This record gives sequence, C-alpha cells and structure tokens, in this order.
Amino acid sequence: FDPEWRIFARSASDDKGPILMLLTALDALRMRNEEPPFHLKVILDFEEEQGSPHLPAAVVKYRKALACDALLIFDGPRHPSNLPTLSFGARGIATLTLTVYGPRVPQHSGHYGNWAPNPAMRLAQLLASMKDAAGRVTIPGFYDGIEIDEETQAILAAVPDDEAAIMRKLGIAAPDSVGRSLQEALQYPSLNIRGMASGWVGEKVRTIVPATAVAEIDIRLVKESDPERLLQLVREHIEGQGYYVTEQEPTEEERLTHPRICRFESSISYGAFRTPVHSSVGRWLSRALVKAFGREPVKKRTSGGSVPISPFVNTLGVPAVGVPTVNPDNNQHSPNENIRLGNYRDGIQTIYSILTEPWNPNR
Repeated sequence: FDPEWRIFARSASDDKGPILMLLTALDALRMRNEEPPFHLKVILDFEEEQGSPHLPAAVVKYRKALACDALLIFDGPRHPSNLPTLSFGARGIATLTLTVYGPRVPQHSGHYGNWAPNPAMRLAQLLASMKDAAGRVTIPGFYDGIEIDEETQAILAAVPDDEAAIMRKLGIAAPDSVGRSLQEALQYPSLNIRGMASGWVGEKVRTIVPATAVAEIDIRLVKESDPERLLQLVREHIEGQGYYVTEQEPTEEERLTHPRICRFESSISYGAFRTPVHSSVGRWLSRALVKAFGREPVKKRTSGGSVPISPFVNTLGVPAVGVPTVNPDNNQHSPNENIRLGNYRDGIQTIYSILTEPWNPNR
C-alpha cells in the first residue's frame, strides 16, 4: 500500500488508531508464538475528552490492581517531523468561565449606548489586562517556580522543530514570545481564551448593548504549577480591576450595589506530569525505538496537550512516558480527522518493538 494513503474517520487518530496498533502488535506476537518479557495491564479511559472526571477516584480505589513499574501512553501525534517520538511529560488543565454583566436584558444601542455599560467591551478590556503585547501573562506570580537551566535548554534544543515551517502551516507571521522557542514556551503555564460570546453576529446581528459577555478560558498547567494558586491569582487580578467577583448569578441587590460584576466559575481537571528524559524507562524506550527504526527518537521534555496521567503518577508513584504514533496532521478534534497508513504501520512496529524489549531498570 501507499504509506501516504489515509483513513478518514471520527477519532481515527485520537484514539482508535493507537488502540488497534496495540491489538495488532499483540496479534503479531501471538502469530510468532512470542510473549512480552513482562506483564501488561491495559487501561482505556472513555471519558478522557470530558476531562476524566471519575479517573482520579478510580485510580485510588483500584491502586493495588493498577500497581506497575511504568506507565506508557499511546496517545497524541508524533513530532511535526513525523519522526519516532517520545514525550516525557504533558501539561495539566484547569478551566474558567468568566461572565461580565451589563443591563438586565439587551438594550437599544441608540437609546442607551454611551450610558448603559457594555459588558462585551468591559470583558475585552479585562482579558487584555491579563497579557502584554508579546503574549506573556502579566499577572504577578503566574510564572513563579519555572527555571530553564542549561541541561533543560539542551534537551529542548535537541528537538528538531522547523519553526518557520510551523508558522507557515499555522498561517502566522510571528509567534508569541513566552519562550525563546516553541519547546521553551511549552514549559510555562498558559492562559488561553478558547471562546467568547456576547450579543449576536452575522445574519442575526442587531444594534444593542448586550446583557452579558462570556469568556471560556483554559489554563495549561506545568509540573511546577499549583492549579488552585493560578486560579486564585486570576481571581485576585479581576478583583484588582475593580470587579465584584461572585460564583453565582448576581442577585438584584448585587446588581444595584456593584458597578462591575464578574461571575467566576472554575474547574481543575488534572495536573501536569513529567518524567526525566534520562530515566531508566526513558533509556528502555529509546532502545526499543532504535531497534525498530535505527535511530534515536525525538525526545520532548513535555507535550503541549493534556492527558489524564497525573492521577497515576501521583497515586501509584510510577514514571510515565508518552509514545505518540499518529501523523502530526491528523486533524484530531476537527473535521476530516484521519490516520496516515504509514503511521499506522510504524505504530504497530513501535509497539511490537516495545513489547519485545526486555525491561531492565538498571540498564
């Protein structure tokens, strides 16, 4: 077959493809009358896209049954070069919903424009106060605790990013300047507006002062981040901008007492994890991928996405490493999600090689 052929289907790469790669690698072992030189425990989390709300409690409840030496995650895309890749960490995630209030119901902009406060404008100003023009969060203390030493910088520099090609793919002329490179930027927590809504647009547009404005925000966490602390910093910043902050719909009394009101709803899904690149599990996986492909894999200190691994790491006390296999341009979570057949084949080879590599934590 042509390795460039693709299968288009919902969740083809995230995460049906890697599941079938594992099953096919196990079939290959059976056909050759081989067995892995270690025991396997397979975990499928069907609520991962919903933030894995029940996973932490389940890990605690079944910690004896889940006991292991290492955890491998077959999720996510390879490095943009599509070379064999190992990912030694992933960011966690917390979310925020901010609602800023204006008049009780939308008002005619001719009658009340310039007089009734516009919540869309106020929310835009509030969000803009959280970052500078370079994209760095300006809330004091947001990046505290993060240090990029020489050893870490060497690990980040070894990742073969073609940032000019990535910018062409994204259609941007210049990136934000949180870090000196893409890999360095991933070592910091992010504050991202993932959606905004106020009033109406397009065919339904109308001349009104909206009643509310809503922003959905995600905060990608790194290992050094305390999610509760970061959420509190954002809340204190909003209060510092003159807002009365509440977790409920404002009462009539609150509406008539406070000129600026912001509803603050937050949730913490899970924290970040990170395993040392030169750990025993890292060396073991590197040997397996060299055996499969004849070259050292790309080694990422952390990936940008979030996977619910920290409950395992924290509860079971084991190292975890991601082994991404699917093509970087798979359009996961988007229309036309696909898996490249060359990656499907390589993924089977990757997992087969891991399943046949003797586990030796001292090597």
